[in-house]
Amino acid sequence: MPFGAASAGETDNGFLGSASDLAEVTASGGELVHEPSGSWFIELTEEPAVRGGQRAQLRQQRARLLADAAELDADVDVRYTYDRLWNGISVDASEADIARIRGSREVAAVYPVATVQAPEPQDTVSPAMESALGMTGADVAQSELGLDGAGLRVAVIDSGIDYDHPDFGGSGIDGGTDFPTGRVPYGYDFVGDAYNADSSSPAYNPVPAPDDDPDDCGGHGTHVAGIVGADGDTTAGGVRGVAPAAELGAYRVFGCDGSTTADIILAALEMAHADGMDVVNMSLGAGFATWPQYPTAAASDALVDEGVVVVASIGNSGASGTWSAGAPGVGEKVIGVASFDNVRYDARAFTASPDDRPFPYSPATGAPEPPADGSLPMSRTGTTDSPTDACTAEGPLPDLTGTAALIRRGECPFHEKAVNAQNAGAEAVVLYNNVPGSFAPTVAGEPAVTIPVVAVSQADGHELDARIAAGDTTLTWTEETVTVENPTGGLISSFSSYGMTAELDLKPDLGAPGGLIRSTYPLEEGGYGLLSGTSMSSPHVAGAVALLLQARPDLEPGQVRDLLQNHAVPADWSLIPDSGYIEPVHRQGAGMLAIDTAILADTSLTPGKLSLGESENGPVTTSVTVRNDGDADVVYELSHVDAITTADEPNDPGFYLGGASVEFAVESLTVPAGGEAAVEVTITAPDGPEFGQYGGYLLLTPEDGDTLRVPFAGLVGDYQSLTVLTGAGAGLPALAAVTQCDRFVGNDCTMNGVFGLLPDGASFGMSGPDDMPAILVHREYPVEKLTLELFKARKDGSAGAPFGGKNNNTVLELDYLGRSGTATGFNAYVWDGTRSVGRRGVSLNVPDGDYVLRLTVVKPLGDPENPDHVETWDSPVITVDRG
Repeated sequence: MPFGAASAGETDNGFLGSASDLAEVTASGGELVHEPSGSWFIELTEEPAVRGGQRAQLRQQRARLLADAAELDADVDVRYTYDRLWNGISVDASEADIARIRGSREVAAVYPVATVQAPEPQDTVSPAMESALGMTGADVAQSELGLDGAGLRVAVIDSGIDYDHPDFGGSGIDGGTDFPTGRVPYGYDFVGDAYNADSSSPAYNPVPAPDDDPDDCGGHGTHVAGIVGADGDTTAGGVRGVAPAAELGAYRVFGCDGSTTADIILAALEMAHADGMDVVNMSLGAGFATWPQYPTAAASDALVDEGVVVVASIGNSGASGTWSAGAPGVGEKVIGVASFDNVRYDARAFTASPDDRPFPYSPATGAPEPPADGSLPMSRTGTTDSPTDACTAEGPLPDLTGTAALIRRGECPFHEKAVNAQNAGAEAVVLYNNVPGSFAPTVAGEPAVTIPVVAVSQADGHELDARIAAGDTTLTWTEETVTVENPTGGLISSFSSYGMTAELDLKPDLGAPGGLIRSTYPLEEGGYGLLSGTSMSSPHVAGAVALLLQARPDLEPGQVRDLLQNHAVPADWSLIPDSGYIEPVHRQGAGMLAIDTAILADTSLTPGKLSLGESENGPVTTSVTVRNDGDADVVYELSHVDAITTADEPNDPGFYLGGASVEFAVESLTVPAGGEAAVEVTITAPDGPEFGQYGGYLLLTPEDGDTLRVPFAGLVGDYQSLTVLTGAGAGLPALAAVTQCDRFVGNDCTMNGVFGLLPDGASFGMSGPDDMPAILVHREYPVEKLTLELFKARKDGSAGAPFGGKNNNTVLELDYLGRSGTATGFNAYVWDGTRSVGRRGVSLNVPDGDYVLRLTVVKPLGDPENPDHVETWDSPVITVDRG
């Protein structure tokens, strides 16, 4: 998903109902959440062109693959082909067809093509861009160092750029600017205005209509591009970005609304390489795709090897817990960026009696605009201790007729709270946060909300609650705007995703401002707007990279990342700030970007981070090397500081004090002028908690100057002893039947799927997708490989001999899957009653009879030959009876 506006609101978790002994598991409105696979990436065995592959040979390999597909009776519809950064194709196909094509010797791996969601704008408050620039030192780099990104090309892979915008040198809302332009000389539209890959949307339209004009009608890309490099008149309300003289490339992968897919993003990466970009920004990603092997991450790594710095959002799934980061930000050589909240913003305000104090607010998307005048008596539906305030589950609300209802955030969607208050007669709703800080809600949905809905901070909500409890309180709407010091400014944003990667690589790499950022927006939509998300933090870093490369053009991409990490500044733990605790390293990386310090630095430290792996392998001894390009020796005192550890369930992590032991070979390190020096360090993981992700920072502190830091992180215990296959609250894995589906791609239900659980087995005629068995799988952690194999059923219902022999009984094989996106999320894998036969794997129907499907997963970094690294589950008996 493009990571903007992640804090816009809560959503339902799905639904679980029952009909006699058949449990209905649905994709919308209940307890279990279907996470369909969609289309597929097929990676081929040869190296891509940037790694030495020959284009002619790569084309021949694709031809051999498609010939094999035909011989294997695999019905695949090719979407995109790739050979520059990644060698393979993307296809539409059923799971059964994918299982068949895995029989081709040309195939290296198969991955699901992720649907990447687009955000909604939140132009509700107006923080100055200048405050965000000041947080990173970009203001100093511009005003004191004279840097503006001139001579650098920055690609923005997003929803396009409104190049008519004056802040990009355009001619204004009346148009007349032709693409390409002086500021936006590169780009391409891969999708067209009407494209929308979201199968649940009424506007679903998965057919791209590409053209040469990457104008933006969605808004997100223009906002991102403004952070990178707008050059507006700030005295007249315009925006000045981080690198206002950089050339921009607009690679449009979103339509006006809705979603895109990872294979389109990969196509844009290949074009950005062909156009000679110096920096690529991707404020988007596939959440929970935590493997660096995922195609968009692997292609990004190849692009870095070509000398291009790639910057990407780490994700907006922080509320979903650990291992929630997304590709491409998890790429080994990509700079994955976390989000910090902006320090201040301007907001409209209402006043409240008895002293008419102003209360700044954020209007909710999907509700009418609050008026500029008028008064309402205030009411409340609960107290500051009500966790489910105004939720339907709590029953009818009191009579709120003619009042502005104060409602606490939490437990159920904003839309549900607003509708309940509206139905109880309220004429306005004031939502307040249940945690410190501000938020920008959305109440869009059916039925429509027809009354103003605004949001205030937790502290202001508590104050209003106390006033209402004490006596009559009146809200008065005003046109007043106030500057708000954000109480969470400089702390990690609540939505920012957690690492690490599936391979225990430390992610994110560092952070930048992303919460409550004002930037450019399409002129037709007002010209400026507010978005929150790691979408906004990533372009801060991409623009900063342009400044750094302008100042130091000799730097290689790896040196750029190391240098930025060396001088970043870690933040306090956002849940208990100012208490001496440090935010988990696998959530903030090296900390807040400090680009001015990095540009001016005479010293650098490699490596920029340490990924320690699992503690089962014992303490890690390594060395770090300091390079001193200054004209004087530097003496560093060596120390470390621990950060908070996370453990327990990935979807609901617990927090623990750190406790890593760090021993340096010496107490201080002298680095000679013009030279370098190394020091050995041994890091021992804490004793617990089991499977905890721990971390901290090595500190190299000079007598005079800036402290150098190296973030480190690892896992407590034996990674392969984790339990991957869990029940998700409903006994998963499980055999199921497809009882309803609004849309199939092959045999895969990709829209509004409903599945009936079948704990005792069932008979199937295999006449169509709604007459075939499905295996429902929840993955608590990432898996390296997932397979389904076919066995004959014994009389007692257990798995007997492999049907078709040991080498020809695989009906599905997938590689490098992330964990399920929610505590109740699952994938449904449908078997069509066929298997592969012979050396070439020709597909044939199995005879009628009784069978068992065996699900096997190889745990992350596991050895498939080691039984302790593998989990299996056998289905109930599946009877094939074609009648």
